[in-house]
Amino acid sequence: MAELRILPPAARFLKKLKDKILKSLFQEAIDAILKNPALGTEKTGDLRGVRSYDIFYKRTNYELAYTVEYVVNEETGEDEIIVVIMAGTRENFYDALKRYWH
Repeated sequence: MAELRILPPAARFLKKLKDKILKSLFQEAIDAILKNPALGTEKTGDLRGVRSYDIFYKRTNYELAYTVEYVVNEETGEDEIIVVIMAGTRENFYDALKRYWH
């Protein structure tokens, strides 16, 4: 399984979540991404290399943006690292992601 790193914007959003069901949906999404990093939709243009995973809850669309990085390890070969960049509601999500990512 891949290693997980969560950047500050995503960590802040996830820490603020009060709804236990929504929090568990984000955890399930992260677990699924760790098992299969190609699960999310690959973005193009300014966000090339970033993948996003959609979560729908109570008629609201949430997004989880991440990248997959590869590190060469002498003992095990190539290791995958999932870097969760940002999480939040769909509204203005990609504008904020572009500002943070570039």
